[in-house]
Order: sequence, then C-alpha cells, then structure tokens
Amino acid sequence: VQLQESGPGLVKPSQALSLTCTASGDSDTTSYSDWSWIRQPPGKGLEWMGAIASSGSTYYSPSLKSRTSISRDTSKNQFSLQLSSVTPEDTVVYYCRVVVTTVLDYWGQGTQVTVSS
Repeated sequence: VQLQESGPGLVKPSQALSLTCTASGDSDTTSYSDWSWIRQPPGKGLEWMGAIASSGSTYYSPSLKSRTSISRDTSKNQFSLQLSSVTPEDTVVYYCRVVVTTVLDYWGQGTQVTVSS
C-alpha cells in the first residue's frame, strides 16, 4: 500500500488548510481500522492530530479539536484533513497513516505546509 499526501504547500494565515491522502495498491481499504493525520514541527517529535475509524467515527487531539476535521471517501480510497484558522505555528510536515492491523501500518512520505502571507 502506498499513501500520498496532496494539497497546497503554502497557506495564508487565518485561512484553512486542506490535505488529501490517497491510498493505492489495495483495492479494498474499507477494513483498515484507522486513518490518521500526524504532523511534525521542525526539530520536534510527531504530533497526532486525529483519526477516522473504519466505522466512520472521528477522534481528534484535544489541542486541535476545535480546528480539525477529518473525513473519508472510501470510493476513492482517500481521506482528508481540514485545519482551520492556521497560524505560522502550523508550518510543519503533515503525514497520513493507515493502520491495517495491530502490527501493520503504512505512512505517507509527508508534505511540507508553510503558513505565510
């Protein structure tokens, strides 16, 4: 399974960031248990942002919950992230990850997003 993040690399402050992760290499991804967005600020560790489960339930980091929305389009093997009211502190690398089983997950290569006017 390959994951590819896509979206604008540059977003203006106060605007919304929208990213999409497309999974390829598996014709049936509906059973994947967890579809997550994770980000990494420069020089810092990974920060889990939120996830959507195979049931469609969503879970968000408390620190980002008010600004984050995750959705999924199973027909396209895609899931998306929307982060509203971005600031320069949201200038980080964003990763998507899917959990297939408890011992198998896949990560996208990551996409750099810069928030700047």
